[in-house]
Amino acid sequence: MKKRILALLLVSMLVLALAACGNGNATPSADPSEAPTGSQAVSSELKAIPKEELKVGFIYIGDINDGGYTQGHDKGRLALEEMGISCLYKENVQENADCETAVRELIDQGCNVIYATSFGHMTYTANVAKEYPNVYFGHATGNMTLSNLCNYMGRVIEARYLTGIVAGLSTKSNKIGYVAAKPIPEVIRGINAFTLGVRSVNPDATVEVIWTDTWYDVAKERQAAVELLGKGVDVLAQHQDSTACQLAAQEAGALCIGYNTSTPDAAPKAYLTAALFNWAKFYTDNVQSIMDGTWKPASYWEGLKAGWVDIDKLTDLCPEGAQAKVDAAKQAIIDGSLVLFSGEVKDQNGEVKATDMTNDAIYNMTWFVEGVIGTIPQ
Repeated sequence: MKKRILALLLVSMLVLALAACGNGNATPSADPSEAPTGSQAVSSELKAIPKEELKVGFIYIGDINDGGYTQGHDKGRLALEEMGISCLYKENVQENADCETAVRELIDQGCNVIYATSFGHMTYTANVAKEYPNVYFGHATGNMTLSNLCNYMGRVIEARYLTGIVAGLSTKSNKIGYVAAKPIPEVIRGINAFTLGVRSVNPDATVEVIWTDTWYDVAKERQAAVELLGKGVDVLAQHQDSTACQLAAQEAGALCIGYNTSTPDAAPKAYLTAALFNWAKFYTDNVQSIMDGTWKPASYWEGLKAGWVDIDKLTDLCPEGAQAKVDAAKQAIIDGSLVLFSGEVKDQNGEVKATDMTNDAIYNMTWFVEGVIGTIPQ
C-alpha cells in the first residue's frame, strides 16, 4: 500500500513538473542573457544563419508612419537593413487570427526570423512557432517563451519615471492626466512609475487615468484627452501609439509628455519630452546572436543602462531646474542608487501594498500606486 501511494505521488510530481516546463510562461530574468524559468532549451532545429541567408519579418499592429509605437519598431528594421540584412514587414496586423496568417505569409516568403510587436500577437505567434521549430521568433511586450521564441521589452518604467519628474515640475494645477490603452501590467506599471516620478518632486500632484481599450485609435485617444483636459489637468501623458493626445493638449493650451518616439514637431507649443524606446538596440543584438549561434529563448527586459530606453531631449517649455533633476535621477537609476518600487510601496488607498518589489512583481503589477486616480477595468 505504501509503495502504491509513493508511486502515485511520484507520478503526480512528474505531471506537475511537465506542466510547469511546458506552459510557455516566462518572467524577466535578472540576467537577460540567461533563459528564464519555464523556458525550454534551445532546439536542435535552430542553427546559426549567415547574414546573406537571413530574411527577417516584422508583424506590426499599426503603420510605419504612426509617429509612435510602430514607427519606433520600424527604426529597428531599418537598422537591420543598414547592416545588409533583408527584411519584410506587414502593417496593421490585428491581435487576432490575422496575426497567424501574416506570420505564415512571411515564412512562405522566405523569412527565417519573425518578430511580432504587439501584446495580443503573442499566442498567435506561439502557435505558428510550434509548427516551425527551425524558424527563430521574437515577441515584444509579452511573457511567453518557447524553444524557438524569445520575448523582449524595454524597461521603459525607468524613462517613465524621468518624464514623471518633468510633469510634476511643470503642472500648475497639480492635476496630470494619463490616456491609457489596455488594462494590462505593461500599461499599469508604466502609469505607476510615471506617478512615482511625479510625486518624487511634487507630492501634492495626482495622475488621473482614462482608458481607451485600444492601442491605436486617433479618435478615441483624442476623446479621452479632451475629457481629462475638461477636468482641469494641465499636463497630459499617454500610453497610446499616436500623437492625438499631444495635439489635444496643444489645442487646450496645456502641456504634454509623448511616448515611443520623439515628436516635438507634432505639438511644438505643448511638447515637454517623451519616454522613448530604442528597439534597434535589441534587434541588431538579437539578429547578431542568430548569426553567431549564441541566440537564447530568453525573456529580455533592459533599460537605461543598456541603452534600450531613454528620455527625449527636454524642450524649452520645461521649467528651470528640470534638466538637472532628470539628469540626477537618470544617473542614479543607471548606477543603482535609485531603484524603482523599492522600500514600502503604497497603493492608491495609501496602504502599504508591497516592500522592495522584485522584477517579477513589477512586471506583473495589477494595481495602482498612491497618487493615481482611476480604476482598472476587470
